[in-house]
Amino acid sequence: LPPVAPVLGVLGRVRLARDYYLRVASNDYSTHPSAIGSFVDVSYDLDEVRFATLGRGVGAHRRSWARAQTITDPLHVEAAKELRHAFQAPRAQSHDDWHRDLADYDEFFQVAL
Repeated sequence: LPPVAPVLGVLGRVRLARDYYLRVASNDYSTHPSAIGSFVDVSYDLDEVRFATLGRGVGAHRRSWARAQTITDPLHVEAAKELRHAFQAPRAQSHDDWHRDLADYDEFFQVAL
């Protein structure tokens, strides 16, 4: 046997798009939508497709051998619905966040008048 175990399956890394699906061997598999915009490590073998970001699993599915299928985990759909609702909810804004005293900048940049 070799001193280092061989890598089994196929490995890759891609950035997760807004639709939170990744294409593996002509099929689209869902991932957890919290990983949108992150680099996702994709690994798959003959039986399973796995997704992880920063060492944390964000999706796993049985591999489908059919072509042009969309495989969706219901938990991913529910999480996307919750994240979409939180994003669309109005946020309270105070006017103090928008205005700053110019003297603060003078002090920061050590400007003497």
